[in-house]
Amino acid sequence: IRAAMLSVREAVVADLLQMQQTNLWCLPENYNLKYYLYHILSWPQLLYVAEDHKAKVVGYVLAKMEEDDEPAHGHITSLSVLRTHRKCGLATKLMTSSHDRMTEAFDAAHVALHVRRSNRAAFHLYSETLDYHIRDVEKGYYADGEDAYDMRKTFAVKAAADKLLGAAPAPETQTDPPTEAPPLVS
Repeated sequence: IRAAMLSVREAVVADLLQMQQTNLWCLPENYNLKYYLYHILSWPQLLYVAEDHKAKVVGYVLAKMEEDDEPAHGHITSLSVLRTHRKCGLATKLMTSSHDRMTEAFDAAHVALHVRRSNRAAFHLYSETLDYHIRDVEKGYYADGEDAYDMRKTFAVKAAADKLLGAAPAPETQTDPPTEAPPLVS
């Protein structure tokens, strides 16, 4: 699979069935369609899909905000990429897209997730690539009794480190002015 033939974008309601199908093919933890609908209606800017050149969903991230907790923080409910499309950087791109929106839209202090202790590939992605750290081990977290790592990524640390290192802020994007004046309203 060539990465150039794949794209990541914000999910829309029409993607939910394909997201659920991807989940059913890849993961032992499955959710009913209402749960996906709840996420997209509550936090539409946090859900992303990866699609191939035929607009088929080949991966997704399902995320939400824990806004009642202080400080407000994100939670990754589910991440899945079809086996045929792994090792293309899609999981990283899906996660960073959701992370970015958590901080931009909700000023999230951190993001949390759970991962099976036996899922070495996911653990490597979270700990080595995405800089998550183990907070705790939750015994018997999954329905089959397997333990989960409770992991967290703190967003503020990166911002503080960039400031200390004198990193330049990201350039603002400039939009082109409209080509014609808007209609006058009298």
